[in-house]
Amino acid sequence: DAHDLLAPLADDGRIDLHTVAADSVDGANLIRIHRPALFPLVLVDGEFLSAGRLPRGKLARALSVERSAI
Repeated sequence: DAHDLLAPLADDGRIDLHTVAADSVDGANLIRIHRPALFPLVLVDGEFLSAGRLPRGKLARALSVERSAI
């Protein structure tokens, strides 16, 4: 769900989207730092945004875009 929501924003050049596998070294480091209860772990500019289902309103505010654009 998160990737389906974020991929079009990346395709339009509105965000840079980086997917990191949880079982990779980088993924393990992110899990150690942020300790998400659920996946996906979503960061914006390196800061925790959410874990689990991606809250669209919170994402819109973090990205400063209209909620209807997400």
